[in-house]
Amino acid sequence: MEDYLVKSVAYDGKIRAYAIQTTNMVNEAMQRHQAWPTASAALGRTMTAGSMMGSMLKGDDKLTVKIEGGGPMGPLVVDSDSSGDTRGYAHNMQVHFDLNEKGKLDVARAVGNEGMLSVVKDLGMRDHFTGSVPLVSGEIGDDFTYYFVSSEQVPSSVGLGVLVNPDNSILAAGGFIIQLLPDTEDELAERVEKQLEAMPPVSKLIEKGKTPEEILHVILGEEVKILDRQPVAFSCRCSSKRVSNALVSLGREELQDMIDKDGGAETQCHFCNEKYYFSAEDLKELKQEAWNKENEAQ
Repeated sequence: MEDYLVKSVAYDGKIRAYAIQTTNMVNEAMQRHQAWPTASAALGRTMTAGSMMGSMLKGDDKLTVKIEGGGPMGPLVVDSDSSGDTRGYAHNMQVHFDLNEKGKLDVARAVGNEGMLSVVKDLGMRDHFTGSVPLVSGEIGDDFTYYFVSSEQVPSSVGLGVLVNPDNSILAAGGFIIQLLPDTEDELAERVEKQLEAMPPVSKLIEKGKTPEEILHVILGEEVKILDRQPVAFSCRCSSKRVSNALVSLGREELQDMIDKDGGAETQCHFCNEKYYFSAEDLKELKQEAWNKENEAQ
């Protein structure tokens, strides 16, 4: 089944809800980074949340999520946009531990819980919106729940799940975000809270074949009104042209140093692990381009 996201409202528009399946997206990230199970779960949860948050944007807007918890994975970074394209990486993807006391992958130990979750939204304006909150658990879902309540003042519940096969591939991944809109009655809020407490883990629902629509029905009953369905996928914006432009920006002296010392250059994208090679001749052309730009600027 292809990965996709649904946007919905419920109870006469008093609740806004998102649900998503990201099994293929997370599996591609796992393969590109050769991730171990606990690291796959941590990055997968973050990418799943980032994809749903990206879908809340409009047009060419995009956002970056960064989680720095002090754990052995190092910082986790996820980019997403309004079209459903998401990419992500962590400093160390070869992290795995025994299951925690709940019998689940010990994501909190891999991520750490002494640090910050930050969201930077690029809304196409001069200033970016930045919101940061302390981590409350390192389990990712709880941390995004706290982010929405504290930074965006939107009472929310975020559920994220990633199941990993014995061969390290991804069996199931997905999540949901339920948000109470202003003036929601306390009685309705309590009812939804009880339904959230009673439901199985979201990854178990996906493993059983539940679609994003069906997950929302499990949480909110038959009151759900689907507004939109949107495909989501792992997608990286890197390209040979982007890397070439970055090399040109280093200037002629730096490019000549690469030619003299290394006879070329190799660079690798953090997000997708794609490698780009530049021969000495390639660098000479880029050096000429840098010279042309310097002259134009004078």
